[in-house]
Amino acid sequence: MAHGNAPRDSYHLVGISFFILGLGTLLPWNFFITAIPYFQGRLAGTNSSAETPSTNHTSPTDTFNFNNWVTLLSQLPLLLFTLLNSFLYQCIPESVRILGSLLAILLLFALTAALVKVDLSPGLFFSITMASVWFINSFCAVLQGSLFGQLGTMPSTYSTLFLSGQGLAGIFAALAMLTSLASGVDPQTSALGYFITPCVGTLLSIICYLSLPHLKFARYYLTKKPQAPVQELETKAELLRADEKNGIPVSPQQAGPTLDLDPEKELELGLEEPQKPGKPSVFVVFRKIWLTALCLVLVFTVTLSVFPAITAMVTTSSNSPGKWSQFFNPICCFLLFNVMDWLGRSLTSYFLWPDEDSQLLPLLVCLRFLFVPLFMLCHVPQRARLPIIFWQDAYFITFMLLFAISNGYFVSLTMCLAPRQVLPHEREVAGALMTFFLALGLSCGASLSFLFKALL
Repeated sequence: MAHGNAPRDSYHLVGISFFILGLGTLLPWNFFITAIPYFQGRLAGTNSSAETPSTNHTSPTDTFNFNNWVTLLSQLPLLLFTLLNSFLYQCIPESVRILGSLLAILLLFALTAALVKVDLSPGLFFSITMASVWFINSFCAVLQGSLFGQLGTMPSTYSTLFLSGQGLAGIFAALAMLTSLASGVDPQTSALGYFITPCVGTLLSIICYLSLPHLKFARYYLTKKPQAPVQELETKAELLRADEKNGIPVSPQQAGPTLDLDPEKELELGLEEPQKPGKPSVFVVFRKIWLTALCLVLVFTVTLSVFPAITAMVTTSSNSPGKWSQFFNPICCFLLFNVMDWLGRSLTSYFLWPDEDSQLLPLLVCLRFLFVPLFMLCHVPQRARLPIIFWQDAYFITFMLLFAISNGYFVSLTMCLAPRQVLPHEREVAGALMTFFLALGLSCGASLSFLFKALL
């Protein structure tokens, strides 16, 4: 992991720190969407002491469209701060961006936890929650971009560890919900414990960040002049840089010795950097990758249009009031999605199909639009127009499995193929463009979720 006479990462402390920081950056989004039943219960006028975040409850009317708004207000800040990225990096010091964002996230999550004990009218509770969602995800966007700016000065393994932490954030949130459900304590205490968990995770992230200047390995790399950061919004733009350096796709989840670059090769690339041609044209690069970028937009448009806005409304078809009715949505919607999405992203470590010259990729990506009617025709009790065709739980589980693994695979695949379609000196611009289209796809999907829910 070290170059030449660089110090070693003793006990892998730096790697562990960046893994935890990656986990912390996506905890807020995952903890909010996984707790949708809790929020819907509060907005239906149910006292917080009567609902646990794990109860498979949905409001009979859902007049606030909570699922849709929490998705949209989580993704719009990512698109906004992609555009403001350069301005922020020039005007605000790195330590202020990172530490300030972490502290703000901690305080806002503490507020969310405190509201469990406070009885508020549904309208006021909705307003406070939506404001928290917007500001938390705004700070998360700044935090992710800033941390990738730091990682740009370090060996690529540490970027991979950071991405691995991000990939496991959703699984961690789903397991926290299941633990909350199985704890056996009263619902209010269960909800409070659930929302305190990301506070602890964020506090641990702060400790990890503050420890970096005290570790020789981190000081050696972080004191170098940072590279221009390419912000990675929720997924894997760092794959572009890794692919550029060693010519093979690197999965965000595969962290290990096989991902280390040859130090001499990395050093040669660094020495050759000044000899690269001038700044490439954004328009020229876009013409080369537009189809791959469009595929990325379509993948996230489909995913965010139904997950979690529609999928979180699906309930078990079982009439028994047993444990399965409570565990169904946390397991079959959130845990299954995050595990299979993680697996899908990992598959690009072993093969890339279809390749960059194939016209099959757009067709396969467009076929994912079939998931929209499939989920809308599952067992969603609150509907006024469409019938329920897929009553059995097995249908929903099968759809979710294919939906999640295809999302992870095609996101990772498009991010791997983009750098293969441009010249080496154009890959930084390609990375920035793909990051923008990634955020655009997330926002488009969140916006479409309102339409699809209205069609139910």
